[in-house]
Amino acid sequence: MPVASSENCVRLAAAARQLALEAGRTIMTFYHEGTAVETKADRSPVTEADRAADRLIVMGLQAADPGIPVISEESTSTGPPPPDGRFWLVDPLDGTREFIARTGEFTVNIALIEDGRPVLGVLHAPVQGETFIADGLGQAVRIVGNGAPRPISARRAPAEGPAVIASRSHRDAETDAFIAGLGPARIESAGSALKFGLLARGEADVYPRFGRTMEWDTAAGHAILKAAGGHVRDLNGRELRYGKAGFVNPPFVACGVDASR
Repeated sequence: MPVASSENCVRLAAAARQLALEAGRTIMTFYHEGTAVETKADRSPVTEADRAADRLIVMGLQAADPGIPVISEESTSTGPPPPDGRFWLVDPLDGTREFIARTGEFTVNIALIEDGRPVLGVLHAPVQGETFIADGLGQAVRIVGNGAPRPISARRAPAEGPAVIASRSHRDAETDAFIAGLGPARIESAGSALKFGLLARGEADVYPRFGRTMEWDTAAGHAILKAAGGHVRDLNGRELRYGKAGFVNPPFVACGVDASR
């Protein structure tokens, strides 16, 4: 069953938002109290905060709509993409390295994929107390604390040069070469999918990523940026797609309004 109706969009977006907030509170308990760090087979770190948030979100999404499969980094990431092209993509704690380093730059990512495209997304930053939502109806909003949702929109890069947001933990030589090719640019660093939030609310213009990422790293941010008027494109200029074999992304450039064209 497609998202289709506005009523269904509202229901699923509300469920995803509530689960992201609950997961954020769970993560913050571990953030304050501490937790052991383990290393996964791909050499990335994982903590009990990741796993606890994963359990909460996966169970909640399954309860919200049992007919939609859930693909999550920490629990169901090894299976193939669902054959009908409709599924949730979840990163219960995006930016585990930043969580461990206590920079505060980590997020909860929940996205709904239909036919390879992210149609709904929630991106929650627990430390900052802000939540970004693409509601499935074409609108992107930002909520700070208990405030009201406020529409956000990406911007066109200023004439004096773009503001570039780069990965704090994964910047490499290819990224630096790409940035140099943009000409004069203001460069900032940030961790996790927060970079998509900065683009979506018009505080940055370009986020290049040449290192390895997985679909659950980008899907929620992509949905929000797209609803805000921006794009996430591969190096051939094609919009990033989801449900690929292995869930591995190609290198990409996320941008505001026509910032890369």
